[in-house]
Amino acid sequence: MKPTHIEHIGIAVKSLEEAIPYYEKVLGLECYAVEEVADQKVKTAFFKVGQTKIELLEPTCEESTIASFLEKKGPGVHHIAFAMDDVNQALHDAEEKEVRLIDKQGRNGAEGLKIGFLHPKSTGGVLTEFCEDPKKK
Repeated sequence: MKPTHIEHIGIAVKSLEEAIPYYEKVLGLECYAVEEVADQKVKTAFFKVGQTKIELLEPTCEESTIASFLEKKGPGVHHIAFAMDDVNQALHDAEEKEVRLIDKQGRNGAEGLKIGFLHPKSTGGVLTEFCEDPKKK
């Protein structure tokens, strides 16, 4: 298991409409996609900085994990995501190294990626996501 690159940095926001202008007008980035991921109860907006993406995450309901994060910690960095060749294998390898998993198998995420999360209690407090692009296989 070895990441190929940082896929994206996830940032929790209360409102995409309010957050996007900072990235576009101040940083000069272009929001190239807005997508709702219904099963994760979030709406996302993406920006590209070199090979790395910034993913803004807005909760779509109170039961969203992003809504809980915002309530406890406020807006800010939510997770870091690493690109992996095989998410399921990477999750298995992490579990064998006694890392606590949130996902035992990859699931569908934004932009058609297969994703899986590691629990922050096993990763030095950083919510870590593994991402696999099935189109690149």
